[in-house]
Amino acid sequence: MKLTSIIAIYVLFWVFSAFLVMPFGIRTHDEAGIEKTPGQADSAPANFDAKRISLRASVLALVLFGLYYANYVNGWIVPGDLNLFGEPPIAAKI
Repeated sequence: MKLTSIIAIYVLFWVFSAFLVMPFGIRTHDEAGIEKTPGQADSAPANFDAKRISLRASVLALVLFGLYYANYVNGWIVPGDLNLFGEPPIAAKI
């Protein structure tokens, strides 16, 4: 696998991980007991910390990419293993 492919796939895992970990640990102003700004959405986070989310996403992406790369090298799960719906009807007739 080329280095550019490794970087691109890691970035995809990182973005997925960032959206996955973003809601954990976030509190609204009502939950934190902080006064809201007029016009602010009730669901707006009061304690958003981009560094913490980036770190969590990086660690999770590293683990997920490590599993992906280990599967790529060792071939544990190949596309033929993912045939969930059986053989297509046309292929069965031929």
